[in-house]
Amino acid sequence: MVFHLPSIKEKLDAYMRKFPWIREYCERVLRTERWGGSVVMMVVDASFTSIGLDYFNSVLPKAIEFKEKFVDSGKIKSLKDLSLADIEELRTVWKNRRSWVLAKEISSRLSSTGKSDREALRSWAKEASLKDWRDDPIGRIKGMGIVTFQYLRTMGGVDTVVPDKIVKRILGEIFVSSGIEVADDDIEFVEQVEKIAVSNGYRPAELTWMTWFVQQERRRDPSIYLDLITMI
Repeated sequence: MVFHLPSIKEKLDAYMRKFPWIREYCERVLRTERWGGSVVMMVVDASFTSIGLDYFNSVLPKAIEFKEKFVDSGKIKSLKDLSLADIEELRTVWKNRRSWVLAKEISSRLSSTGKSDREALRSWAKEASLKDWRDDPIGRIKGMGIVTFQYLRTMGGVDTVVPDKIVKRILGEIFVSSGIEVADDDIEFVEQVEKIAVSNGYRPAELTWMTWFVQQERRRDPSIYLDLITMI
């Protein structure tokens, strides 16, 4: 199948021009430099996001609150600290117990490797297989879905696609309008988008983040988040 088509190239270019910071931002994501390089914050971010709430309006404010209360204060400095943290104290920031169980289990498994937090996340992400994600040590954690799995892999340095509902809807609109049939299966969708991205001069991660900002643009001016981009 040919993925480099003038129509889709023009559409992707038009969207990407709206968000000129995405390329540089995704380079930081793939260097595991989100949240100032705090892997604790990346795991918390992913765990909050796992229950499907709006990222910028629900997840982000609470992630920042957690950072200020636990990370900046020095109460939680590492994944090991997070794995041992009292869940009821954590719930004073984010009430959803499922998110914290997930965050603590991810932290426990990554910190058990004996590597630094950054090395543990990046090593896992590189070795993890999308096709066999359900058999992966992280993939097997209760509450872990393919969306969170892929989100963590991206923050661990793997240039891939996060097949959440926003990504699938917005890229689906672009693909269909360009005459491309959209893959139904999540894994096939990821592989399809990866090929289309590369064929048209983009990183798969860039197309993921582009859709999230398009979603915000449809609701409100995404420029209000620019001050946060250097942090998150």
